[in-house]
Amino acid sequence: MIDRGKVYFIGAGPGAPDLITIRGKQAIDNADVILYTGSMVNPALFETARPDAVIKSSESMTLEQIMDAMIISAKSGNVVARVHTGDPSLFGAILEQITILEEQEIPYEIIPGVSSVFAAAAKLGVELTVPEITQTIILTRVEGRTPVPSLETLQNLAVHQSTIVLFLSVDLIEKVVSDLLAGGYPPETSVAVVHKVTWPDEQIVKGTLAEIASKVRIAGIHRQSLILIGGAINSIHSNTFSKLYDQNFSHGFRTSASSEA
Repeated sequence: MIDRGKVYFIGAGPGAPDLITIRGKQAIDNADVILYTGSMVNPALFETARPDAVIKSSESMTLEQIMDAMIISAKSGNVVARVHTGDPSLFGAILEQITILEEQEIPYEIIPGVSSVFAAAAKLGVELTVPEITQTIILTRVEGRTPVPSLETLQNLAVHQSTIVLFLSVDLIEKVVSDLLAGGYPPETSVAVVHKVTWPDEQIVKGTLAEIASKVRIAGIHRQSLILIGGAINSIHSNTFSKLYDQNFSHGFRTSASSEA
């Protein structure tokens, strides 16, 4: 049920218009005001919006302008769809928006979306948590104009040798490589760079840590991309499989074949 006088933070998914949740699409279709975060939100999502809906990109707006638009509309009893790329909880900058809404006593709801990290893994045909290789995924970005906490530098995180997925970092690909090597990843570590995953102009560049920077530069990729690093990215022939379906592994719903013998 979509409530009036409320702001909905909606995860638009990675790009393909059919990768939005049903709940998110319902909120968009019922909205009086749709305020979306810019070019990485597919405008095809708004083709079934109400004909009288106000639809506006916020990419050139300040936080104050964005909040004024949402607050005025919500206090007038309208449904506001605040549409973010991927999932709003990942690098979505929603905290400052929610804080102001709470100060204004305006109700809100977060509707999760399909993150580009999972769309990229699906496109690559990989499992990000492969037994005996890694059971951990680190979602982060390299330090650029915006700093990261000192304990979360890429070189520090590299010590874990887990799957790392980097957002907002492809324009600093040389620094990424340098930091990962300094942190202990071998030069032959598998890397995939996925540009605009699920969009018609999607690009995928694969290589090792030693060669990925030059491959990315040759491909002309400098924004709107994810970098996926680690042994799980190229583990299709590793034979390190989960024991979940192993006939000799028992759990609460199945007795192992060896115990039945």
